[in-house]
Amino acid sequence: MNKPVHVELTQYSIEHLPGLSLFELPKEQEQFTSLPVNTLAVTEGQYPIVIVSEKEPVGFFLLHSTERVKEYSANPDAMLLTSFSINHAQQGKGYAKQGLLLLPEFIRNEFPACTEIVLAVNHKNIPAQRLYEAVGFEDTGRRKMGPLGEQFVYCLPLPKECG
Repeated sequence: MNKPVHVELTQYSIEHLPGLSLFELPKEQEQFTSLPVNTLAVTEGQYPIVIVSEKEPVGFFLLHSTERVKEYSANPDAMLLTSFSINHAQQGKGYAKQGLLLLPEFIRNEFPACTEIVLAVNHKNIPAQRLYEAVGFEDTGRRKMGPLGEQFVYCLPLPKECG
């Protein structure tokens, strides 16, 4: 029986750099995302998020609250998720799914004004589409052209907590 996956989401800090620097992706995945070390030079409104297990970085993504979000959603309270990756050595262990399942609560705590997460996934990236759908993202029907062709725009509504 597999050990239960325990992960947490945290905003990037310099302590994560050594682990993130070791990330590797196979060529077929590298075409769809960026390695964490290539996306750490962030600008205002970009937030690097690390998926951590046993105090080690296993995954990474960026959240954006920049003007770029408007390319994907008309919702002024939406955030854009990009550069999602799991270190190749850690893939297949449930880290991606668990990290994404933690996203709504993480957003509520860290970015309480946010009511929707949007992302674009390449039409050829079937594993990523299945992952996003499994954790509640929905295909909006909107399409965008990216460097590798058509991208599907997905969204995850984040209902406000009652009370």
